[in-house]
Amino acid sequence: MGALLSLPLLAVPSLGTPRQLMSFGASCCGAAACSAICNQCGIFKSSMATRIAYAFLLLINSIVSWLMLTPWALKKLEHLTLDYVNISCQGKQCYGYVAVQRVNFALGLFHFLLGILLLGVKSSRDGRASLQNGYWGPKIIVWLAFVVLTFFIPETFFTVWGQYIALVGAMLFVLLGLILLVDLAHTWAEFCLEKIDDHDSRGWRVLLIGSTLGMFTASFAMTIIMYIFFAQSGCAMNQAAITINLIVLLLITAVSVHPTVQEYNPKAGLAQAAMVAIYCTYLTMSAVSMEPDDRKCNPLVRAHGTRTTSIILGAIVTMLTIAYTTTRAATQGIALGGAASHAYSKVGDEEGVEHGLVDQQPSSRRQMRAEALRAAVDAGSLPANALDDDDSDDESDDGHKGKDDERGGTQYNYSLFHFIFLLATTWVATLLTQNIDYEATGVAT
Repeated sequence: MGALLSLPLLAVPSLGTPRQLMSFGASCCGAAACSAICNQCGIFKSSMATRIAYAFLLLINSIVSWLMLTPWALKKLEHLTLDYVNISCQGKQCYGYVAVQRVNFALGLFHFLLGILLLGVKSSRDGRASLQNGYWGPKIIVWLAFVVLTFFIPETFFTVWGQYIALVGAMLFVLLGLILLVDLAHTWAEFCLEKIDDHDSRGWRVLLIGSTLGMFTASFAMTIIMYIFFAQSGCAMNQAAITINLIVLLLITAVSVHPTVQEYNPKAGLAQAAMVAIYCTYLTMSAVSMEPDDRKCNPLVRAHGTRTTSIILGAIVTMLTIAYTTTRAATQGIALGGAASHAYSKVGDEEGVEHGLVDQQPSSRRQMRAEALRAAVDAGSLPANALDDDDSDDESDDGHKGKDDERGGTQYNYSLFHFIFLLATTWVATLLTQNIDYEATGVAT
């Protein structure tokens, strides 16, 4: 862990013993700091903190994958070992297409094993829940060990993995992201309509209509730009992709307002069609902008400043999409549209059910404490808000103080969460290697 924190110093060329001592000191201090932090953090009590930690791990893995596209990373690793170890894969350099697949395969395997181990976990009371929310030091060590072990796997395996299996996984991830964006559009439209019905607010009406028109306008604007710059004569593939996307865009818009669709799903409308339109158009524009310029079909390759800006914006949008998809999909459950079967339900949501405190079956110790407090409140010995204070001052079963929001039920499906991250690693690998001619050079061109 300390070595990871000292990576920024590795970017500076070695200037002798003082520089090496600084790097060594940073490594030692980094290790001590990580040990102290891990000792203080222990197991995350907040499900949101756990999800953020896994998202950060994916971000670090993506950055490392991007660095592995160049020989710079391996040269720095060899320099870290004082040039004692010459890193090679079956006599070849370990950077480029195969290196990206190796790094992402390691993280994908890590999430796959966690998903298998966490099958059936319903709450943090399950002993296996600590694998999800704790043991961060050992988990990072296991992940790094997987990365190292992948360099001993023959290159042929990752050729097949990247060209077939990872490609299918990336397609599933994009499709899942599209479904979740449609769900987001549904939620947004229902929220605006609820505000309009409750308050007859002109502002919410303008906001809903404006956002829908804005997404449609942006979709058609990107389509026009693609036709002008990426679909010139001789660019048949780009022309076909842009035209198919435009036809699908118009078809989805027409279907969303069709009377039959409205009859079976009154909540469907142009907001959902606009979300699909702008997302699909963005994916199409990203695809044509990453094409090689062998037929003069990609002016971004010739404009270095513009290409750098597009890569940075694309990376930001991609990471935001990955973060939203990985977290939203797990909380939505298998059905992608309903909450998980073991999630919390708010007090008073169900009709005909009178609640005392909670609608989940409590443990014996918690039940006895709640009944004692309720009796004291009924007798007038304690104020009514003592029942709320009891919940906020609760203590977890493992003896650690703090609010645990998953004692009665997990906030998301752990196994599904890791499966989504597995698909995310395939998407990252495919995105980084889509403009690499592996058969020719194996590195980016």
